[in-house]
Amino acid sequence: MIQLSRWKVILVGLSLVFGLLLAFPNALTPEQRASLPGWLPKNALNLGLDLQGGSYLLLEVDVPAMREKRLTNMAEDVRVSMREARININGIQRDQGGVVVTIAQPSQYDAAFEVVRGLASAGAAGGVQERTAARMSDNRIRYAYTDAALANMGSVAVDQSIEVVRRRIDSLGTREPSITRQGADRIVVQAPGESDPAQLERVIGQTAQLTFQMVDVENTQNWMQTGLVPPDAEVLQGEDGTPYLIKKRILVSGENLTRASVDADQSGRPAIGFRFDGQGARRFAEATAANIGKPFAIILDGKVISAPNIKSAITGGSGIIEGNYTIAEASEMVNLLNGGALPAPLKVEERRTVSAELGADAVKAGGLSTAIGFVIIVIFMLLSYGLLFGGISVIGLILNGILIVAAMSLTQATLTLPGIAGLILTFAVAVDAN
Repeated sequence: MIQLSRWKVILVGLSLVFGLLLAFPNALTPEQRASLPGWLPKNALNLGLDLQGGSYLLLEVDVPAMREKRLTNMAEDVRVSMREARININGIQRDQGGVVVTIAQPSQYDAAFEVVRGLASAGAAGGVQERTAARMSDNRIRYAYTDAALANMGSVAVDQSIEVVRRRIDSLGTREPSITRQGADRIVVQAPGESDPAQLERVIGQTAQLTFQMVDVENTQNWMQTGLVPPDAEVLQGEDGTPYLIKKRILVSGENLTRASVDADQSGRPAIGFRFDGQGARRFAEATAANIGKPFAIILDGKVISAPNIKSAITGGSGIIEGNYTIAEASEMVNLLNGGALPAPLKVEERRTVSAELGADAVKAGGLSTAIGFVIIVIFMLLSYGLLFGGISVIGLILNGILIVAAMSLTQATLTLPGIAGLILTFAVAVDAN
């Protein structure tokens, strides 16, 4: 007779008890699971998109638009820095991967080059030089991204976009979303159980670019009369349709945002509270101190949502954004800001919705196929090895299935149709082991 050590019997018994406890919630409805005592496990299997339905999106990262925006910011940095250094320039032209600035007075050429070289050094991230300054003929200086930075820009943008999309989907409460990269600049999003694909697309697609820029009050009157827009400014619309002449230079951006929250203004209406990190707080304080009495624009995704006058230097690194928000709108915007800004716009290339009915049919078909496969295995074992050894093998097979479900519930793994096929194959292999 086979003798088993007591510790082995205890270990197997405990494994079985814990397996039953962890697998038990799968036999209950969501309401029944919610009513379980706090000390009991409540996690059940997550069903994949093909089993419970949901949304499928194929997104393309607009890398060229991101490059264009960065080159625009680069040109404006050069323009403003030259003006602050009192260096006259004849113009700034774009080229492949950078800008070329032409100095008006040859005597200022060396000083101008030092200014551009300082900008290139300030743009180094983590000690890696991403921008270069180079002398050219005819009093010209080229300020551009390095070849390595340009080649890596698209890949980094896709990686950052995946993380931002993941945080935004998590804020919706979607469980076990699948977000994967496809090709060089595409992202596949599968959100099981998401019943509103329009909301999913809206939340994912917004870039949530928050910037603080000055209103160009010096040229506003001339612009309103002549319609001529200065080269260092642009016209943006407010939420009420009012046009504003905005300086292109970004004082502080959402990259320095550490936290956003639903707040209230002085009238008790919903507003969006924000707080900057140390660098953002310092830049915000410097910008407000240098422009007291002037209006500055709070811009979200290219739209002016507020343009208050600066009454005093804001040194605390925090504030609120007022607007005609509802609680739902403010909450959605807070989720977007906390999730981070997309480095580049996203284009929806393909969208598919798997209905709940199709998901239910897939679950029913998968369950039926599993049951049929299990019954065939049981009949085969009993006919081949008799009631004793065949029965023992069948019992072991049942326990094996329970422990697999328990482990998947504990780790919150996602069960898909291929996963069900894998379970059937596992039962067949487990028979040989038993």
